[in-house]
Amino acid sequence: MSRMWAVQEDTPHGQLLSWNGRVIVHNSRGELEFLLAGPIRIVPCPPSLRAEDCIELRFHPHYAHHTFPLVRSAYR
Repeated sequence: MSRMWAVQEDTPHGQLLSWNGRVIVHNSRGELEFLLAGPIRIVPCPPSLRAEDCIELRFHPHYAHHTFPLVRSAYR
């Protein structure tokens, strides 16, 4: 399995970004950086994070219309 990345608030005790109680994760740091902006950090998923506590970005309703892997030229 490839490394998974999570989005964290860029605050001293930043929480991981979640939706409906599940941490949003993705397998491409570059794609997260391309799609998301604001006061955030992209961090490796903590080893203590269980798969059932996560939702992949592609399954989040606000990102379901994107095709992964991204073709960045489609966004210009």
